[in-house]
Amino acid sequence: MPTLRFLAARPGAFLRSLRDLTAREQQFLIEEISQVRGLMPLLMKPRNGERWTREEKRELKAHLRRLSSISRYLVVLAVPGGLLLLPAFAWWLDRRRSRERTGPSARR
Repeated sequence: MPTLRFLAARPGAFLRSLRDLTAREQQFLIEEISQVRGLMPLLMKPRNGERWTREEKRELKAHLRRLSSISRYLVVLAVPGGLLLLPAFAWWLDRRRSRERTGPSARR
């Protein structure tokens, strides 16, 4: 188990990488949530008797794509005890991201 040896040999490096990982994910969430600000007025148009234009439909699709990219965070926060799972979740996301960088041939 190389991970356990790494933790025992360099606890400061592990905490630093965990802090960097948390900061990166926090920045990602802030950017995505700030992009979704105009969603509610757009969703309320049909209820107020207005119709969506083609541009508004494109904008609505973009908002929904953004929401789907952060849905994994929202699920973790909605589950009872989800905040306790955040460090494990952050580790899992980082593991997936590093696999995507290395490509499919590295997974075998």
